[in-house]
Amino acid sequence: MTHTNTRTELQQILKSKFGYQEFRDQQLPIMEGVLEGRDTLVLMPTGGGKSLCYQIPALAMVGTTVVISPLIALMKDQVDGLKLNGVEAEFLNSSQTSLEQTRVLQLLMTNKLKLLYLAPERLMANNGELLFALKEANINLFAIDEAHCISQWGHDFRPEYLKLAALKQVFQNTPIIALTATADQRTRENIVANLRLNNPEVFTSSFNRANIEYHVEPKQDSKHRLLEFLRERKDDSGIIYALSRKSTESISEFINANGFNSRPYHAGLSQEEKDENQNLFLQDSVPIIVATIAFGMGIDKSNVRYVVHMDLPKNMEGYYQETGRAGRDGLPSTALLFFSRGDAIMLKKFIENSDPEQAAVLHKKLDQMVMFGETVKCRREYILQYFDEPFVGPCGACDRCLNVSEWMDGTIIAQKALSAVYRLNQTFGAGYVIDFLRGSKAEKIREEHKSIKTYGVGKDIARNAWVSYINNLIELGYLEQSTGQFPVLKLTAKSKGVLQGSEKVELVKVVQRKKKAKEVTAEYAEDLYSYLKEWRYEMAQHKKVPPYVIFSDKTLIDLAAYLPQKEEDLYHISGLGEVKVSQYGEDILKIIKQYCQKNGLQSKMEMITKVKSVSKSSKKSTKVGLSETEKTTIKLFKQGMDIPAIVKKRDFTASTIENHLASGVKW
Repeated sequence: MTHTNTRTELQQILKSKFGYQEFRDQQLPIMEGVLEGRDTLVLMPTGGGKSLCYQIPALAMVGTTVVISPLIALMKDQVDGLKLNGVEAEFLNSSQTSLEQTRVLQLLMTNKLKLLYLAPERLMANNGELLFALKEANINLFAIDEAHCISQWGHDFRPEYLKLAALKQVFQNTPIIALTATADQRTRENIVANLRLNNPEVFTSSFNRANIEYHVEPKQDSKHRLLEFLRERKDDSGIIYALSRKSTESISEFINANGFNSRPYHAGLSQEEKDENQNLFLQDSVPIIVATIAFGMGIDKSNVRYVVHMDLPKNMEGYYQETGRAGRDGLPSTALLFFSRGDAIMLKKFIENSDPEQAAVLHKKLDQMVMFGETVKCRREYILQYFDEPFVGPCGACDRCLNVSEWMDGTIIAQKALSAVYRLNQTFGAGYVIDFLRGSKAEKIREEHKSIKTYGVGKDIARNAWVSYINNLIELGYLEQSTGQFPVLKLTAKSKGVLQGSEKVELVKVVQRKKKAKEVTAEYAEDLYSYLKEWRYEMAQHKKVPPYVIFSDKTLIDLAAYLPQKEEDLYHISGLGEVKVSQYGEDILKIIKQYCQKNGLQSKMEMITKVKSVSKSSKKSTKVGLSETEKTTIKLFKQGMDIPAIVKKRDFTASTIENHLASGVKW
């Protein structure tokens, strides 16, 4: 493999094709290793920029990069996004007709593709027929996404991934880059062994998703608590996970009956129903999806603001990956888990059917998940230490760090709670008991209960505080909770002394800490942001792609914050590259200018950077001198080669070569 690419060229591709100013974390050394032909293992959190680690080298090299990806939805999103950025990309999968598949293969064999996405089953079908056919194409790199699927020790093992070991047998000299967001040390070693990677470089980025706030709450009355959570986020998009098909249906129906717009997603739906519900969510037409874990792997929707787990996940890897679907755009987001040890007991029953060796691994992972739910330390500290990353709390952005525990005399509170349980004949759950104590006027409170003297005695205490106190009384053994679908509160042997006044009770007092201020961006015009969202939605409908594929929320917020007035300003907005400025720049500027004129506002671009004027014809951000790739093109032109000949030799598009020559004229 030969290439004349430098950091300058990689930077140019990053800016012109993807609209980003700088590489993140370890992206650049990863790309340089790939370009040097080295096998590579990349561990990078969801939303950390894994895809660019192979997409940019693919554009910098001659030939085609083959991307192995597990889900059709991911392939389509990635390919749609790449095409909108002017990249020659396609996928091959079962959703296509034979005619469409033939067209893609022709593009591949005539060297007209930079990236080809495949599922492992498609690659290895018919004894690897397609794998051997790829020998006739110019394959420069294999990228294995969701690489943890190849490990028996991973949380999402897929037997079909094991067949990918054949890659190194058939393509001995073609490098492999394996990428995953979730893998402990044993899984990492298994990935290297099963893919037969040759002395790979291993890059481990921080697993810290600083923009996600982690919360764990007791599972009592979780449906009504969910409503409170959603009411605080009425305009946001989110995913609600449940373990069973039945739960997803009932939760979706429940929240819809209370004014929200959601759709369920689970394996029991027909493919048409699943596709429709997923697309409505991706298109921002339905803001909430209620799903089993069958939903979401590889979903690139960047503006998910929250992820709720109604039930306990099976392991930390799954929890981390699922919560990581929130805030992929870097904006503040929330992860909420309703925790119950009863869920763990149920999950352990499922594990019993596994192979003994595999069952031992699954039991350990489930126990670690339970420990996360019960830990008294910083949630973020627990997550990062699980992935072997040192971190010491407080993080200031989880329930443990936002609340300080102080012991107090809780005897009177305990007496009120225990008396309420007694007066209600020990036949109601925590949610009803709390509403009864707070004197709720809700219809669910029975009329005969409103005449009991304990009704309303706890109205001076906030509902969330009562939830904490009831949970505390259960932990201390003054109350117990029955098992089953509708658990009720019951008194214990310890309750008697408290009710008679002969025993004092100490409870944990919850004191709210102020949240750390989060610097997201400059203040932005919310109504302009809404106009831009409406425009984006129209563009997405026209292009038949999800809105976030056009632009992320972060890009729209930056536009509404910095109010660019000229085309050259747009190149300094994250997510705006040459192709998108060319396609959408005029529309964007028109909307912003009209808004600024109407409201008497001026551009705030000086806040983002002090820029020199940029030549409109060259469409480049401010730079000094020519890049190495531009020099190579100009040298060939001076030697007498015309543009079509240079395009063929360098494997670039004609517009890229023309831009190189335009830069040469300028300098």
